[in-house]
Amino acid sequence: MDFLKSIFTWWNGATVGVRFHVGRRGVFVGQDEGGNRYYEARDNSDSYDQRKRRWVIYRGYADASKVAAEWHGWLHYTFDEPPTVEPMRIKAWEKDHLPNLTGTIHAYKPQGAISRGGDRQKATADYEAWTPE
Repeated sequence: MDFLKSIFTWWNGATVGVRFHVGRRGVFVGQDEGGNRYYEARDNSDSYDQRKRRWVIYRGYADASKVAAEWHGWLHYTFDEPPTVEPMRIKAWEKDHLPNLTGTIHAYKPQGAISRGGDRQKATADYEAWTPE
């Protein structure tokens, strides 16, 4: 089933053409805790600015918010070495990476949201409804 998805869908992982190109031109660099796989070109023959191209092949649905900060920095040439070689120092106050959950069942739903039942508190006395004169 995954093979058929890779043939007919571009949003679920990588297509057969992308896998072929990355397999032929790229070198596996590492994998993050979410299962996304990262590659770098063998040489800069198909680069835009004389830097080796870098790719991510997403595990599951292709969503850029799935890329953790350290891998994002490596993909965009902020860091020369990938996190597998030189891990990024994590501060005590930093939270763990979470992808954007908007549109999923895990999205934040404030009290009063229709998807949470629609019940909300009554307006307090500091609110006056506008009435036309």
